[in-house]
Amino acid sequence: MLFIEICVGSSCHLKGAPRVVELLKEKIEKNHLEDDIMLTGAFCSGRCNREGVTITVGEEVYTGITPETLGEFWEKTVWPAVIKAREV
Repeated sequence: MLFIEICVGSSCHLKGAPRVVELLKEKIEKNHLEDDIMLTGAFCSGRCNREGVTITVGEEVYTGITPETLGEFWEKTVWPAVIKAREV
């Protein structure tokens, strides 16, 4: 199981966290990954950035994720992490 934690603290909330959560849920459902991904929230990941949301995938922290960059983030980061988690 791959754990993905989205910061929903005040800074990330203002930078689009609710929309990022919504888009991630859509991608998980569309790809039938409900049994592969556990989506959770955090009130502050302590990595505030000038733009975008902080997301932790497994043990790795990524900053600056926006609704506009989520597709690329999914393809380059989340999807490979799902494949790797399945191998374990």
